[in-house]
Amino acid sequence: MSGLEKPIPMSSKRVTNLRGHADVPGDKSISHRSLILGALSIGKTKIHGLLEGQDVIDTAKAMSSFGALVEKHKNGEWTVDGFGVGGFAEPQKVIDCGNSGTGVRLIMGAMSTSGISATFTGDASLNERPMARITEPLNLFGAQTFSRRNGKLPITVVGSEAPIPITYHTPVASAQIKSAILFAGLNSPGITTVIEKEKTRDHTERMLQGFGARVLSEKTSEGNIIKLEGYPELKAQEIRVPRDPSSAAFPVCAALITEGSDILVPNIGLNPTRSGLFESLKEMNANVTFENENSQGGEPMADIRAKFSPNMVGIDVPPDRAASMIDEYPILSVVAAFAKGKTMMRDVRELRVKESDRIDAMAKGLKSNGLKIEEGEDWWSVEGREIDGVDGGGLCETFLDHRIAMSFLVLGMASKRTITIDDSSPITTSFPTFESLMSKIGANFQKLEP
Repeated sequence: MSGLEKPIPMSSKRVTNLRGHADVPGDKSISHRSLILGALSIGKTKIHGLLEGQDVIDTAKAMSSFGALVEKHKNGEWTVDGFGVGGFAEPQKVIDCGNSGTGVRLIMGAMSTSGISATFTGDASLNERPMARITEPLNLFGAQTFSRRNGKLPITVVGSEAPIPITYHTPVASAQIKSAILFAGLNSPGITTVIEKEKTRDHTERMLQGFGARVLSEKTSEGNIIKLEGYPELKAQEIRVPRDPSSAAFPVCAALITEGSDILVPNIGLNPTRSGLFESLKEMNANVTFENENSQGGEPMADIRAKFSPNMVGIDVPPDRAASMIDEYPILSVVAAFAKGKTMMRDVRELRVKESDRIDAMAKGLKSNGLKIEEGEDWWSVEGREIDGVDGGGLCETFLDHRIAMSFLVLGMASKRTITIDDSSPITTSFPTFESLMSKIGANFQKLEP
């Protein structure tokens, strides 16, 4: 169960002819950052299209606890009256970030160079995820962190009253590590530098520049280098959040494997550091096209049209693409089940420390539905059964993971027999309208008695 409510089993039956517009929610990554940067700014930031999933709501509550005035208005707009860089007030209660690894890691970074203390926790899933990758660089700024064994939540962060800027080589490709360090660097003197071997999603850098910070990025033989000048005066902005490509992945992939389908998913953010799934699908001969391409707030956007694709083939996904689609490997593996031949996914060790061990979770669920899966510590493969070749009929454990739950529900939409997941409640953390949206375009989901 999700830690928020009782388990809600759900079944997914085979359907055909998905049709219509799939209006997915706002981008989760940008929603988190909009709230945090709004709090770190002077003035009132207006946010249109904020994702109102539980993960983002928990970040909004956290910003309120630190002293920002966060409000939702009747027209759906959100506003954040900020306290400025370094203006954090010490919270009176423990900061509960629910299921959100992005939220807790970015917030810890932002407050770690202010002279206050805060204790962070989360739900059962989040409290088992690795946090040392964040606390180690924050300690280099001068903060002190106290955690459970192996660096797990709950964690108390004692912010540094005299922070020092750092130069840090990220040990794994992670936008969360990079962003936490850059947020910590805002209230540090001089230049904070992050060096990453592979370029990760760059929403933080783009948005920092938009709010008035001086951020420089360059690609060198050493890797991708990002430099941030400390003590900027961030100014409130008006933000229109693009729709989430990670959420768009589910209706898009459902259309590809479901006979007779043709759907449009409008206004999707297509930042190059997030578009790896769509590149991979095209290489598999999927019928995916972009329409009405444009740009808003420095973020490229387009409508995505997806049509039934009966002649897809397995591919070897380039390892250097992993950072741009790390959250989409579970749903890619569902598409791979309906392709011809093997799809190989390499250098994806990071999947083992997400909301669940996603390699293990997807391997178990796919095997229970008749698929042949091979896996190693940082790779896995799916042997495709082609369209109309997946038996289905299995009960899939979701391991408190929203993306695992949604992926197996999509699998059921094109399998011969009904697929059931043990708990659909985690889906609300990132995609609260998933069930209604998918049903509107033609899915057949049914909640079951636990």
